[in-house]
Amino acid sequence: MRTNSADVLKALQHGDSFFPAGTIAMSAGLETLVSDGAAQTADQIEGFLLGQLRGRWSTFDRPLLIAAHRSAGELERTAQIDALVEAQTLAAELRYGSLRSGGALLGVHVKLGTVNAAEYQAMVRQSLAPGHNIVIQGLVWQGTGISESTAEAMSAHTFCVGLVGAALRLGVIGHTDAQAVVAQAHSDVLELMATPCMGLDEVNAFSPQQEIAVMRHETMPFRLFAN
Repeated sequence: MRTNSADVLKALQHGDSFFPAGTIAMSAGLETLVSDGAAQTADQIEGFLLGQLRGRWSTFDRPLLIAAHRSAGELERTAQIDALVEAQTLAAELRYGSLRSGGALLGVHVKLGTVNAAEYQAMVRQSLAPGHNIVIQGLVWQGTGISESTAEAMSAHTFCVGLVGAALRLGVIGHTDAQAVVAQAHSDVLELMATPCMGLDEVNAFSPQQEIAVMRHETMPFRLFAN
């Protein structure tokens, strides 16, 4: 993966938790697993994250992000990819969380004047496209001039940081362990990115424990996260 200085700076800006991307309220079912006692140690958090990278990010988020990045100038095509995310996201809390994050991210980029952001927001508001987060990432990161390979790495990194950040906020790991987990996850990300990306006709996500945890999340008496 080759990057230039402009790509690096854009990645640091748009992939940083300082950027108001709207994902901080999501735990992707981790809060339920922590409550169940299934995710209490750094090793368990790492295992959960690596499983999500291989069973969800690499087979679902990655191909959809790349497709959206490549089609960002053709918004009707982008909307078709968006509709595929809607159809493939069965857990309601994952679906609503993705729409919430996507709407927040798109709104920021409309204010920033990012190419195609306002036009796509208009399509979302007219119910011509759902506005899922992974598709919005591909759209706006391409619109800011971020290269495909850098956008791919940003997607994986923000995926990792989102889950590890949730574990930190839930108090099950500390900052040092969190950095170790992210470092190990980056090794897996590089391995996954070295393999050819699957096509949209192969997109799938198989993480039943996580999806069941997400579905059960709404029944918890006390919740810190939205899913």
